[in-house]
Amino acid sequence: MSTKKHQMIVIGAGPGGYVAAIRAAQLGMDVAVIDKNKVLGGTCLRIGCIPSKALLESSEKYEEIQKHISVHGIDVKGVSLDLEKMLKRKDKVTQGLTKGIEALFKKNKITRYQGEAKFTKDKTVVVESGGVKVEELEAEHIIIATGSRPATISGVELDAEGVDTSTDALSYNEVPKQLAVIGAGYIGIELGSVWRRLGAEVTVVEYLDRILPGIDGEVAKEAQKLLTKQGLKFELRSRVQGTKIEKGKVIIERRNGDPIEADRVLVAVGRAPYALNLGLENIGVKRDDRGWVIVDDDYKTSVEGVYAIGDVIPGPMLAHKAEEEGVACVEKIVTGFGHVNYAAIPAVVYTHPEIAAVGKTEDELKDKAIEYRKGKFPFIANGRAKAIEYAEGFVKILAHAKTDRVLGVHIIGPHAGDLIAECAAAMEFGASSEDIARTCHAHPTLSEAVKEAALATEDRAIHM
Repeated sequence: MSTKKHQMIVIGAGPGGYVAAIRAAQLGMDVAVIDKNKVLGGTCLRIGCIPSKALLESSEKYEEIQKHISVHGIDVKGVSLDLEKMLKRKDKVTQGLTKGIEALFKKNKITRYQGEAKFTKDKTVVVESGGVKVEELEAEHIIIATGSRPATISGVELDAEGVDTSTDALSYNEVPKQLAVIGAGYIGIELGSVWRRLGAEVTVVEYLDRILPGIDGEVAKEAQKLLTKQGLKFELRSRVQGTKIEKGKVIIERRNGDPIEADRVLVAVGRAPYALNLGLENIGVKRDDRGWVIVDDDYKTSVEGVYAIGDVIPGPMLAHKAEEEGVACVEKIVTGFGHVNYAAIPAVVYTHPEIAAVGKTEDELKDKAIEYRKGKFPFIANGRAKAIEYAEGFVKILAHAKTDRVLGVHIIGPHAGDLIAECAAAMEFGASSEDIARTCHAHPTLSEAVKEAALATEDRAIHM
């Protein structure tokens, strides 16, 4: 079998991998991408971000029509759930986007190989299908973008009957009467919200004393209050010991509490880097004790010509973070310069209300003894939020006490995921809260809450 040569090989066709490949092709490189799945897009497009957001949107509409639409003077009778149709719509959305990536590969003349990639020697990768070698490839530059996989905890088997991953929870063929979610991070909260809206009794079991670790504490507290009001039940400070099946039910055993019974259990305790079976040991690529591939500031691994980006390296496991790293990595290789501002990477939780954040939390600023001012503005005082009957939550801006530079923005409320973009852009350009406050915002819009929060850092909010 002859060895096929490319200038660059990207292993993994998720957001980091396919974006890196496209950018490399734009810069004139001959690029190949290896992915074991028939469908492009990685976890995010196939079984993660996109399908979950499709279900979140559908379930939110279902609940709104059932319970909340009457406030607008609209009476609807005989509302029923067609779960099969809802799931088909989710799949259609996903398929459309993955086909779009196929079109982009053709447009940019990117060569695709389907199969599992394995390093055999420096700058050489074989592609295997069913354990059989089908191609041998060679390239001067190889980027590892293999993403992540669901993590688990001791005593809980993901393949046990009734014990599911987030992938399973995207395709239940019926609404479980009782759903228990282990883990109160964004994956567990989002999917728990989906099935709660569709009729399940949902209990979220969390080891910590709070939900949404990593999110600003004040925002997380408000989120728990609102989600509890919606019907989610939270069992915090719960240490799961294991699961077992009794009389057709899944029992969650806890070391510090009574057992919890459910029809299905969703394990959502985070994700782990996917760097198995790549043959990294064959060429000496180093990983840390948690499995992440170790890289320097230029995304170079311990082996010359081999790079890594996205979930497989340390940092937030976010699709857009992987995309930024993919572009930066390729541009460093080709042009000598590429940059990711890790202080301005937004994060969004797509619950109702949405939660979005960029920059430092209050706890982080306090821990580092950084003096700051806080400006906070509630959506209940925003005209647009009142008009759309969606006035829960607030915007909070944290600015440096002396320089006024924006250090962090935290939003819980309507369209928070869209509103945070303005704040990320402001932070990227080193804006002060005064810069945001003096920027004219259209009226009536939700974005006015951001301006008012900026004004509030100096007690100048107009509508509060």
